[in-house]
Amino acid sequence: MVTDQLEPLPTDWRRALAVVAHPDDLEYGVAAAVAAWTRAGKEVAYLLATRGEAGIDGIPPLESARIREAEQRRSAEIAGASTVEFLAYSDGVIEYGITLRRDIAAAIRRHRPELLVTGNFHDTWDGSYWNTPDHRAVGRAVLDAVSDTGNRWIFPDLVEQGLSPWSGVRYVAVAGSPYPTHAVDITDTLPVGVEALRAHRTYLVGLGDHPMADPEGFLETVASLVAPRFGGRMATGFQLYTF
Repeated sequence: MVTDQLEPLPTDWRRALAVVAHPDDLEYGVAAAVAAWTRAGKEVAYLLATRGEAGIDGIPPLESARIREAEQRRSAEIAGASTVEFLAYSDGVIEYGITLRRDIAAAIRRHRPELLVTGNFHDTWDGSYWNTPDHRAVGRAVLDAVSDTGNRWIFPDLVEQGLSPWSGVRYVAVAGSPYPTHAVDITDTLPVGVEALRAHRTYLVGLGDHPMADPEGFLETVASLVAPRFGGRMATGFQLYTF
């Protein structure tokens, strides 16, 4: 009998900003939850640190960036996201630091969300499979940017640019964490999540016969692993931080 049940992710928010490192990061699990939220009338915006230019071995970076940005925009539209923005960081070599925190804080002040969504920032995915530096850097910067965003004396140049402090972030939901605490029911929107991932067609082709190249099989497997801890419902798990 499963006893460590996950709680439903809070729904007392109107706007969310999802901040991740690469195109496809949100589609490997989060897009179905985004679809559930947007169907319920919530607004979700995307911010990506890179254009994923180093993500396809057989395609030069500039061409890959163009393709992957276009595929990300199509994917976001499928899930119902309102906007997609890209920062200018280089794929594969993002470094945690003041500049990254500042750029994320600026985006939070622009969008003024109550919920932030990001990817797994822990060292591993499951205790053994090592996470990438980009994921770790971006996820940790998102959490730190919450306090940066609410303090006018941190990054005062943002105030001068008209980006006033925002202390309205109530939650940060970390997808793909090995330590989930909450979940979102995606029973009705899992097919939308599959279609959103399929929009990354060029990237999926580049994966060859890797299991992650099968959108339906991969996402159904992940959702079914969460289900026993969420009343048997297909779900996306999140580690939730409150502020």
